[in-house]
Amino acid sequence: MIENAIKEIQRGAAEIIDLEYIKKLLKGYYEEGKPYTVKVGFDPTGADLHLGHTVLLQKLKTFQNHGAIVQLIIGDFTATIGDPTGKSETRKVMSSDAIAANAKTYQEQAFLILDRSKTEIYYNSKWFDKLGATGIVGLSTLFSVARMLERDDFEKRYKSNQSISISEFLYPLLQGYDSVELKSDIELGGTDQKFNLLMGRHLQRTYELGKEQAVITMPILEGLDGVAKMSKSLNNYIGITEDANTIYAKVLSISDELMWRYYELLSTKSLAEIASMQKEVADGSLHPKSAKETLALELTQRFYDEAVALKAKEEFDNVFKSNQIPSDIEEFEMDGPVWICKALVDAKLESSTSQARRDIIQGAIKLNQNKVDDVQLQLEVGEYVIQVGKRKFAKIEVK
Repeated sequence: MIENAIKEIQRGAAEIIDLEYIKKLLKGYYEEGKPYTVKVGFDPTGADLHLGHTVLLQKLKTFQNHGAIVQLIIGDFTATIGDPTGKSETRKVMSSDAIAANAKTYQEQAFLILDRSKTEIYYNSKWFDKLGATGIVGLSTLFSVARMLERDDFEKRYKSNQSISISEFLYPLLQGYDSVELKSDIELGGTDQKFNLLMGRHLQRTYELGKEQAVITMPILEGLDGVAKMSKSLNNYIGITEDANTIYAKVLSISDELMWRYYELLSTKSLAEIASMQKEVADGSLHPKSAKETLALELTQRFYDEAVALKAKEEFDNVFKSNQIPSDIEEFEMDGPVWICKALVDAKLESSTSQARRDIIQGAIKLNQNKVDDVQLQLEVGEYVIQVGKRKFAKIEVK
């Protein structure tokens, strides 16, 4: 049992520091029933989670399946600073109202994957408010500026004469102190978080807790383009609260190569099952699209249910295989005549009229299933189905 647990824990991990300690924790659980803790922190700097965030949540669920209590930290205090990881400039300070609203949303979405009964939620303002200015100044004495500048992104900014605020130096210390406060056994984070995660080990040793947390780093999931990390700002993401049709269609849009990366990091299928599918695709007995459909169904079902996922597949097949129009598309009323580019923006299909112009020129816009090639087209009174690319539709009634 312990060997199987270790294989599941190692799956997809970029690096594991102190695997022997993790084995000891698992042994304590399976032989003596002793629970242990696994910590992860999310700063609520955005309202919604995407599949990139769920890489960590999936690994936490694996730990829950093997006796762990997850310590889910909502970084309402640290979010006021902003994690400098991977940033080339100081982040803007968020308002407390925005942080509170995002924190509530994060919790609701996390429990789409995590077992609520095996999860403890903490807001790190609870201990940092008590620690106060004196305590935080004391914390800052435990690590030198020289050591802090060893961090890759700090070093790059320092050498290029870009600003680094004192608060950003504090961030790794604050994240590490979370592990002291909660006496965490293991902490998870992305590969870009390694410096911060190791800070937890350092501070647990400094505060003489009698333990140093094990650390697991997980790869950063690539977005739909297969190049940059999944990000809302890059518009290459799959949001876990998007409608089922969108989730299904977006998964099918990824490349055949990227599909296996998603299988490894996001699917609950065993590595043996995935390897078998890869072999079948390689020898031609399984079409790559069929393998991708299986993945799309699994991920859609995770955030909805089987019936909804199957309905999304049916809708996709109708639209893309039979060139039909989706049965459930948003409707808009507009006063006519209306310029085609403005109609696209008002129907939330385009971000700007200039982008609409570009898409018309590139042949990406259809009106009642006919390609639009006139960027000055005026829509007179009537009903229209307007389409951008393969997945975006709206029904417009011009009055």
